[in-house]
Amino acid sequence: MDLISIVIIVFGVLEISNVLLLYFAPESRMGNGIGVFNAYEKSKKDPEVHALVRYLINWVAGTKLIFLALLVVILITGDLHARIYSTIALILSILTFYWKLYPAIRSMDNANQITPKGYSRTLGLMILGFILVFTGALAYYYLTGSF
Repeated sequence: MDLISIVIIVFGVLEISNVLLLYFAPESRMGNGIGVFNAYEKSKKDPEVHALVRYLINWVAGTKLIFLALLVVILITGDLHARIYSTIALILSILTFYWKLYPAIRSMDNANQITPKGYSRTLGLMILGFILVFTGALAYYYLTGSF
């Protein structure tokens, strides 16, 4: 098995655990659980707002599931070039976190709307880690000519 496939599988396992968390324990403070957002508990006081929040949580989980299913198809049927281009696409799509999501969560963290304090930094570093691992796998391929 090549390095790119291994990295995609590890990423997929982590993400499927996040999908399961969002579907079955969204209030969790682990992974992508939204229990870190203080407003989640507040949303329960307004049934209309909480219904929207639950819908958006499930929408995120469903969207992640779509991308994970596509990664499985690429792993099973894709050749080397498909896996390389998929890795580039993953890097670019994961980078979009820093465009809108990171500034928003950092702002909420600074306003004490997230528990634990500093979660935005931890999340930002974790996502940077994903990007660096994918980039490292690509660099290894291009520098050595093999996986």
